[in-house]
Order: sequence, then structure tokens, then C-alpha cells
Amino acid sequence: MAFSSDTLPNGLTVLTESVPDARSVAIGCFVRCGSRDETPAVSGVSHFLEHMAFKGDETRDADAMNRLFDDLGARYNASTGEEVTTYYANVLPEYLEPATDLVTTLIRPTLREEDFRTEKQVILEEIGMYADQPGFFAYDEAMGVHFDGHPLGRSILGTTESIGGLGLGQMIDYHAARYSAGAVTFVAAGNCDRGRIVDLATRHCGDWPAADVDRPLPPHEPAGRTVVLPRDTTLQQYVVAMASAPPADDPRRLAAELVAVAVGDDSGSRLYWDLVDPGHAEAAELGYNEYEGVGTWMTYLSGEPDATVTNIERLRAVFDRVNADGFTAAELDRAKSKAAARLVLRAERPMGRLSAIAGNWIYRREYLSVAEEIAAVRSVTVDDVRALLDAFPLAMTTTVGVGPLSSL
Repeated sequence: MAFSSDTLPNGLTVLTESVPDARSVAIGCFVRCGSRDETPAVSGVSHFLEHMAFKGDETRDADAMNRLFDDLGARYNASTGEEVTTYYANVLPEYLEPATDLVTTLIRPTLREEDFRTEKQVILEEIGMYADQPGFFAYDEAMGVHFDGHPLGRSILGTTESIGGLGLGQMIDYHAARYSAGAVTFVAAGNCDRGRIVDLATRHCGDWPAADVDRPLPPHEPAGRTVVLPRDTTLQQYVVAMASAPPADDPRRLAAELVAVAVGDDSGSRLYWDLVDPGHAEAAELGYNEYEGVGTWMTYLSGEPDATVTNIERLRAVFDRVNADGFTAAELDRAKSKAAARLVLRAERPMGRLSAIAGNWIYRREYLSVAEEIAAVRSVTVDDVRALLDAFPLAMTTTVGVGPLSSL
């Protein structure tokens, strides 16, 4: 395994992790662009652009683009988050060059008025579809409440109002401002070599406009609110709660990841044994989400409405015990083993390594091999967890409920 980083003259970053024994290669363009970079007037445009990317360029329409990916046998897709939009493909090594042509075309699509009108209806239907999913709706509302007044509070999908009022000219201007070469990290992992990857990136991306993108990183102190959104058609009650946690570049993030595993994993965690295994709740989980400048603990609870208040008390009791007592070395070691196993299983596929390489570089400007990632996890101590919890205790600072209940 060999890693290299290169920067093209226009500022585009090229990362290569070469694994000659791999049977496939994964490539991706990671654009430092997401919902937090929008204004209220264009809320949802990053996700909309992701859809428009597959409509093709001057020589290939949407049908041609998708057919060409299929001809390669590619596993391909795109995703939009609060901070990064990703376009990727996983192919056999012999199809690396045409796959690179297709993936990089996604970054510079021809934004046609007809495609824009058609896809706008798709996006509006998607907003409605997710609004009908109470778990997702609770998460989206919780982000908006927790990050009220902060860029991270903007919905990835946008709203029916913002998407309905969006014009093609606004999208073109946003693309020009956010999709410059300096905002893109081109990553390749698997059966490939540095020279070929840099050559392909230069040929396909070397003429992209050279400019960096600015992203303000305002501090955030959540006000602490509970919001209940009654929904009579929902049989279960859904609760999403958030609290402050370390940002993406904070060394304490490793301890936070392990705390999330030990406390709130979907099996074998404290919340699992206290709430799910006894049948008190259908799901009770804790996650750690890292962003630029801030982070969150995110708690998810679902179950019978009549049991919700009691289950929230059980959740708080678990959090209080962890905040007060931390973990034993044995419990922390179990969390480390689960985290290490997931790192290894993910790394067995080039697609798994692709996102890990990109995430470490975009957020921390560092490369970690699988062995180094495991060593970093193994290095976390009980004292590290204690220091983390002293600074960022588990809590339900912001709480949003969706379901039959009118109060929590």
C-alpha cells in the first residue's frame, strides 16, 4: 500500500492510495460544498445540483450518462451532506479511464432549463417523501432547532418554498462559486498507481477554474429547547436529541466515537441493554457527528408513545451514570474492538477506503493507513474519555419529538 498527495496547478487536490493486490478501484470527487454553504434563498441547491450532475454535458444526456456507467459495470452514485457533496464510482481496473471521464463530467454538467424544470419536481416530491418519514423528519427538525441561526441548521433538501422559488440562474451562479478546483479533492483507492491517477486528473480536471472557497466557521452555543410536533397518523413516537460534542479537528473526537459505540450502538451498548433488549423501546441509539468548527451528540429513540416519557428518563439515567463514572477499562476495550473491526471490514473494499481517506484529508489534512487508524483508536485511554465527558457531557440539550404525543 502506498499513499501520495498531489496538487494540480489550479489547486485541485489529488490523493492516491495504491493497493496493487486489490481487484477493483474506486474514484471520487469530494466537493467542499453542502447545505451550510447556502443562503436561505437557495436552500437545497447543493442537493439539487447533485441531481442535475447526472443530466450530462453537451455530448451526453442523462440516459447516455447512466448507460455508460452501466456499460462499465460500475457501482456509482452521489450524496450531499451539510459540508461535502460526493460523486463516486467503483469499477474494475481496466475501466479506470472511462470511469474518470464520467465522474469528472458529473462535476461540470451542462445545466439545461428543461432538465432543471423536470428535476425540480423530483426534488419537491423527495421533500414530501422524507417529510412522511417521521424518523428523518425528527432529525431534520432537530438540526434546525439545535443549530438555529447557524449555517448547519439549514436542511439538506431545502424547503418546498426555497426549491419552488429557485431559478436556474441562481443554480449556475452557486455552481460557479462553489465548484472551483480549489474546492475539489479527487481521490483514488485500490488497484491504481499515482502516475496514472495524476495524469487522468490533469487531463480531465486541469482546466477547471482555479479558486479557493471560503466557509465561515461561526461558534455555536445551543439555546436548549424541546419541540414537539404532533402527528396522529404515526403509531410510534420518535425522539431526536442533540448536545454539543467535539468538532472534526479536535483530538477528542476519537474518544467521542468510542463513547458513542459503548453507550449507544445498535447492539451490545448500554442503551441497548437498558432500553431495547428488555423491550422498553424499539430503538435507542447515540451517535457522534463531526463537523467543521462544531460537533454533536445525537440521540435517537423510537417506541410506544405511552412509554416515551419513561424511556427518556431511562436515557437520562444512562447519560448521568456515564457522565459521573465514565467507563471501566474492560468496557472501553470492548468499544475499541468493535471500532477496530469496523475499520478493517470497511478497508477490505476500495470504496470503504475512499471515504475514509477523503474524510481524514478534508477535515484534518492528514492521511492514516488502516493500521494507523486502528492504533489511534487503541490509544484512547479511560482518562481521555474522562476528559472528553468533562468538556462535552452526554445530554439532551435540544429535543424534538414527532408522533402522537403533544408533549414530552
